[in-house]
Amino acid sequence: MSEPTAPTYVCVGSIFIDDIVFPDGRTVMGVLGGAGTHAAAGVCVWGERPGLVCYAGKGMPPAAQAQMDRDFDMRGVLPIDIPQGRAWQIFEWDNRRIEIFRVDNIDPFAYEPQPDKLTPIFFEAQAFTVLRGAENFAKWRAAMPNKLLLWEPDSLYMEPRNRASYLATLPQADVVSPNLLESQTILEIKDAETIVRMMLDNGAKIAALRMGERGSLLGKQGQRELIHVPPVPVPEVVDQTGAGNSFCGGFLVGWHRTGDLRTAGCYGAVSASFTLEQMGLADPTRVDLEVERAKRLEWALANVG
Repeated sequence: MSEPTAPTYVCVGSIFIDDIVFPDGRTVMGVLGGAGTHAAAGVCVWGERPGLVCYAGKGMPPAAQAQMDRDFDMRGVLPIDIPQGRAWQIFEWDNRRIEIFRVDNIDPFAYEPQPDKLTPIFFEAQAFTVLRGAENFAKWRAAMPNKLLLWEPDSLYMEPRNRASYLATLPQADVVSPNLLESQTILEIKDAETIVRMMLDNGAKIAALRMGERGSLLGKQGQRELIHVPPVPVPEVVDQTGAGNSFCGGFLVGWHRTGDLRTAGCYGAVSASFTLEQMGLADPTRVDLEVERAKRLEWALANVG
């Protein structure tokens, strides 16, 4: 598809191929995943065609390539001469997910490309999700000082030894959206409300803590009230992989369009709900998308706390 103009939204992250193992032993192999693609799919739910920024290795499954070409602006995807990133995603009965990489070199997929490799027209985009560690995220902020940036901290970075750099980097993002488990790990605090308030007290403008089946907890600088957004109910949860990333994509669209924290959180919850319903990425081609999206947004707005 010809792309004469810049996309409104860009997702910086990774493409991974997921081999999924469920608690009952079932497996599904070769599923298109990755934090960048799931975030981008969360943007697609809202009728957008986002740009994707990541490396793509050798051996990409043809079906995965076709799916990305259909849904995303691929001008930011760069080829790299190593095997495509691939990982086991092992789910436990308590909803914990264990990721085991199946290739020797994941660093280019996890940490690259840097902003200096960004296709020039993507600098004209208006809003970005950036899945990186603190040092890497700071490079994206320096390259785009006036863009709307949602920082999704990389899971590999969220360790106690990085606590100081994490807290110091919070003010650089327009929105920071970690998940609860990783926040508990890096901050060594269990309580979700305490975590959100710590983020705000350390300079986060907007904190959007993703809590899985508990929904999300949102806070804004200068406001003591926190907002709880429940998960949008779906008929059946098929696969949890990537729902948090999709939340980030939806939240970005909602915040960019409305500037309202409750609405942005509900956009994120709706995007996550579509991801939960199927294996792999949320499908923007489903025939009932617009009708179902409107119903789910209405439900979320009515139930936000």
